[in-house]
Amino acid sequence: GPRRTDDAAESDGGRTGRRRAARRRTPAEMLRGLRRSSSQHLRPLSPEERRIRRRRRIRWSIIGGVATVVLAPVLLFVIGYLIFSVPTPDEAVNNQVAVVSYADGSQLARLVPEQGNRVKVPIDRVPLQVRQAVLAAEDRTFYSNPGFDVTGILRAAWNQLRGGAGGGSTISQQYVKTTLVGDQATLFRKWKEMIVSVKINQERSKDEILDDYLNAIYFGRGAYGIQAASQAYFGKDVDRLGVAEGALLAGVIQSPSRWDPAIDPTNSLRRWQFVMDGMASQGWITPQERAQATFPQTVPRKIVSGSVPTDSSGHIVNAVRDELGSLGISDQEFSQEGLQITTTIDPTRQKQAVDAAHAGLAGQPADLRSAVVAIDPATGGIMAYYGGDNGVGLDYAQVRKQPGSTFKPFVVLAALMQDPPVGLGEVFSGEPVPGLRNADGADCRRCDVKQAMTISNNVVFTQLAQKVGPQNVADAARAAGITSPLNDPDSRLALGNKEVTPVELASAYATIADGGVYHVPHLISKVVTSDGRVLYQSRSSDGERRFPEQVARNVTEAMLDVASNDGLTLPGVRQVASKTGTVQSHIDGQNNDAWMSGFTPDVATTVWIGTDMNSPIRTANGTPISGGTVPGEVWRNFMVDTAKAQPPPTFAPYRPIGEPPSDKPPGVDPDAPAGTTALPTATPTPTASAPPPTTDAPPAAADPRAASAEPPAGSAAAPSTTAEPSPTTPSTCTLAHPCG
Repeated sequence: GPRRTDDAAESDGGRTGRRRAARRRTPAEMLRGLRRSSSQHLRPLSPEERRIRRRRRIRWSIIGGVATVVLAPVLLFVIGYLIFSVPTPDEAVNNQVAVVSYADGSQLARLVPEQGNRVKVPIDRVPLQVRQAVLAAEDRTFYSNPGFDVTGILRAAWNQLRGGAGGGSTISQQYVKTTLVGDQATLFRKWKEMIVSVKINQERSKDEILDDYLNAIYFGRGAYGIQAASQAYFGKDVDRLGVAEGALLAGVIQSPSRWDPAIDPTNSLRRWQFVMDGMASQGWITPQERAQATFPQTVPRKIVSGSVPTDSSGHIVNAVRDELGSLGISDQEFSQEGLQITTTIDPTRQKQAVDAAHAGLAGQPADLRSAVVAIDPATGGIMAYYGGDNGVGLDYAQVRKQPGSTFKPFVVLAALMQDPPVGLGEVFSGEPVPGLRNADGADCRRCDVKQAMTISNNVVFTQLAQKVGPQNVADAARAAGITSPLNDPDSRLALGNKEVTPVELASAYATIADGGVYHVPHLISKVVTSDGRVLYQSRSSDGERRFPEQVARNVTEAMLDVASNDGLTLPGVRQVASKTGTVQSHIDGQNNDAWMSGFTPDVATTVWIGTDMNSPIRTANGTPISGGTVPGEVWRNFMVDTAKAQPPPTFAPYRPIGEPPSDKPPGVDPDAPAGTTALPTATPTPTASAPPPTTDAPPAAADPRAASAEPPAGSAAAPSTTAEPSPTTPSTCTLAHPCG
């Protein structure tokens, strides 16, 4: 071969030397050399070369974009087709089973759609025009589309990317969404919905899909499927439906809780017109038929119990359903999403509440009714809820009744919030006056606010309410948690002449127990769909401060001796604040309602006893029932059982606001020298013993049904052992501007 010249050899040697030298260079030196080399040997591209490079980049970008747009969906479709199966219609029904659980996760109730509300019918039993009405409302291209709507999917995707709601769907997609894959507002759910819709359209005919859809979809009124809907809305079988009736049923499919004419007749009519116009535009009815059609009349809407338990737990389930609505979870979601609902109900305490109510009414007249509600003051969670034994009947925990003297703590609350405050040591005359009397044994010539609370003296609290202002008493009750109307209050509000529910009263007492912090009373702690989506999760909250802690503690102090005075102390519990309440009947010497409500630091419980007819309540031996008797025993039995599992709690130290209370027992003049014995009970005057007037009267006159009729007090209670003497503390707190 050719020999290398000396120049070539020298050149090779030079390159070898340079390589060796380069190996000896530091990295920084090599980088500087590279920059110098680049700057010396790279020349700028010509305009033509830049155009060629730009065209090449654009071409490859277009090719890559097209490949992404075309191949990525295909790849996603293939993957989804392989991994997603088509559930059966029976599996769709199983997805609609709701489970309500206790706080510990154990099952309280399993709500399966009633068989009677899901009667399958073959599609040939559904009149053609009724089927067409459904298509006009939900999918007018059902028989021609492939099972999914591309524009609807793209619209849903665009809306999701913008944070909005999804787009429209075909009947196949709706069937898949509402009965098979769930209604989660995500792109993943839309992808799964489309895949399963395509597979269903390949495996089943259009008539079979429409058949499954019409027999599974929810129409409201507890009706699953079009046969049950026909009965629920028109009281007849589906094969007897006319076109106008079919259009109404088709219209409610989209949102049963909105389009039911019994709920919103105006919008229901508008939706019906939309369906009828759609049928006319498709040629399924003639213009003459459209012009002659009239909005059909439906049968009255009935509350369907479904598989709600018929015992006392049925009231919990119904209350849970009501609470779901307040959380923005519709009846449609409850009926179709297979919800797993965890409540705040403690199974042990629930059993104790039911057992206590049953024991209290055992052997008593059959017309007596009872309610028991227990609330955790720290959270507002309802731990026990008893509204009666008929779970599909009236829930007495939600029935409004006059509370009698259980309203007196709110008078104390209002008095403490005055400027200057009226403290527990403020002294009043407690002797009867014309038109207003006390229960036997509740009179006192002179007693302070705490003494008056202990013996439930009506005269003192009517005077106190008048002094602080009846509207301030109503405001104080609202601050504590009473939500029922307290309109046009007068001084008789101190005796409970405005109606409240047991849930409200327990909640208001719980606010006092938690130092003036209000927590919304609730039964639901968590809601999850059958596909694992969390629709609601309660969060630990500091609640809302409604009045200062010191004020709450002073109200509690006023109530500490009531239980012992009435013989309702709790063994093993050092401190309990409570108040009885009795509402007089229009029949002299009889009572219509009786209450006991009270709390320890960790549970507030209210008990009510009454009748359906607001008639006199008596024991089996004919004795009138008052707050300290049957309801008091129910309350005591429940609270004793509840307290067994926990160490005895105590309230915060007591620091008086305004004048501190006397250390004298009830019946002893608070200003009397030490060692003075109880004063003899004053004898009511003939005027005072007469039944109070039934019409509005001057402030001193009592409402005949609101006047407290507390039982005779037992032995005088010892002064509270929790009082810690301290200097009088003035208050500048008001309900409008609370402090603390």
